[in-house]
Amino acid sequence: MSTIEIISAVLVAAFTATAAVIDLRTRRLPNWLTAPAVLLGLAFHTATGGLSGLGLSLAGLATGFGILFVLWLIGGSGGGDVKLMAALGAWVGFTPILIVFFVSAIVAGLGGTLVLGVRTVGRGWYRVRPVFDPFSKKKTRRPTVEEKTRRRLMPYAVPVALSTWLVLAWQILLEGAAR
Repeated sequence: MSTIEIISAVLVAAFTATAAVIDLRTRRLPNWLTAPAVLLGLAFHTATGGLSGLGLSLAGLATGFGILFVLWLIGGSGGGDVKLMAALGAWVGFTPILIVFFVSAIVAGLGGTLVLGVRTVGRGWYRVRPVFDPFSKKKTRRPTVEEKTRRRLMPYAVPVALSTWLVLAWQILLEGAAR
C-alpha cells in the first residue's frame, strides 16, 4: 500500500469515527464536519491524481449523495446522513461507496434488530406496542419529527463507520494477498 493510500485510509477512518461519535451523542451530523470533508476529499484526490483523481472523487461524491438523497426524499434518512455519504464518497470513490452503502444497510439491519430485541426484552414483550397505529379506531396523532428522531434505533453514522472500516480492511487484505 502506498503512502498516499495509507494517508487516505487514516483520514477516512478518522472522519467516520468522528461522525459516528457525534451522531451517537447528538443524533445529528453537523455541516462543520461534512462540508470540509467533501472539499478535502476533492482537493486530496485532485492533488494526488490530477483530473482523473478529481473525476474519481466527484463520481463517489455524486453516488454517495444520490443514494442517500433518494432515501431522504422518502423519509428513510436524515439530511446529515446524505452529507455524510457524499463526503465519504468524495474520499473513497464510486465503487467503494456503493459497497459501503450495501454493507452499512446489512450492519444497520442487524444492529437495529439487536437493539430492538434488547429493548423488547427489557420492557417485556407484552408492553411493546406501536406509537402510531393507522388502523386504530381511536383518535391518534402522527409523531413529530423530533419524536421520530428520538425513536431512531441507531444513528446511521455508526453502521457507515463500521462498513467503511470493513471495506478498507478488505482492500488492504486484497492488496496484501496480491503481493
